[in-house]
Amino acid sequence: MRLRHWLLLLLIVIAAFLLLMPTKVEPVAWTPSPAPSLSEGVYTENQRLKGTTQVGPGDIEGPEALLLENEFLLTGLHDGRLLRTSLDGKERKVLADTGGRPLGLARHPNGLLVIADGVKGLLSLDAQGRLIALATEANGTPFGFTDDVAIDKSGHYAYFSDATSRWGYGHDGEAIIEHGGDGRLLRYDFQTGKTSVLLDKLEFANGVTLGPDDAYVLVNETGAYRISRYWLSGPKAGTHDLFIDNLPGLPDNLAFNGHDRFWVALYTPRNSLLDRTAGHPFIRKMIVRAMMVLPKPVEKRGFVLGLDLDGKVVANLQDSSEGNYSPITTVREYGDWLYFGSLKATHMARLPLAEALK
Repeated sequence: MRLRHWLLLLLIVIAAFLLLMPTKVEPVAWTPSPAPSLSEGVYTENQRLKGTTQVGPGDIEGPEALLLENEFLLTGLHDGRLLRTSLDGKERKVLADTGGRPLGLARHPNGLLVIADGVKGLLSLDAQGRLIALATEANGTPFGFTDDVAIDKSGHYAYFSDATSRWGYGHDGEAIIEHGGDGRLLRYDFQTGKTSVLLDKLEFANGVTLGPDDAYVLVNETGAYRISRYWLSGPKAGTHDLFIDNLPGLPDNLAFNGHDRFWVALYTPRNSLLDRTAGHPFIRKMIVRAMMVLPKPVEKRGFVLGLDLDGKVVANLQDSSEGNYSPITTVREYGDWLYFGSLKATHMARLPLAEALK
């Protein structure tokens, strides 16, 4: 009898926690399209990423951003450091410490390293190692979670994302479950120092890249499983459309190879529970409370897609085997290799491009 009483009390405590625990999250109802199949079609599950190998040092935390320059990799780490390392990991140098979380890197034609820092905003690092804050707000709204950056060929503009103006770095789960549409695609003018908003009401604006001839810029909307496109030139300039919709996972960063292909890193496949409860804010609020004490419902799977210039899938790379390299949050094509970075892994990785395009 006493055991039954304790179990009843435990159930009451759990129910009270799920129903009443204070949380800032105010979920917004929405209706996602049915998730595409991973058992057939263009997203069929496979193990094509199983051949990835370590590159650079193996004792770093969260090498998210990634640039390859003169056979050296540049990356940003969880502790705020910007690291330059040889491919074998034997030579390494700390370029700077932002004091935040560097998530995106781009090289300006004049040599400046431009950094999208999830905590500090849009930064630059000069040849003397001086960090300068370029922008921390737009239209009077401070950045909450500066995520990725790309620079046009002329060096006039930096295009970057504020994933969510309401939530700070580290609260991506809350922001995505809330689905509040407070992400933005932004443009920084190096000549005037001004920042303008190109798109707002985005669902966790994440990876950013420019297309051929800088005619348009793409931005991942992680919380909506899609990539949006904003036109910069031509008859569609100033308008936006969808480049690809209803992705099978949560898109993180993306990159253009400069010729004919985009690469998209998917943090994890879509979660059926979150999709099924998308139209039920009350239940999603309980999920947020549960996530305070339970692990996030994230499948550990390496997942990368290659897209052509029309947004069609030309490569589907996955690995759900034990010990896989995941989550893959950055992918870049350099020469004969695909390079991968990760928000949580302890090293970077790469795969022969020929293997990826088989």
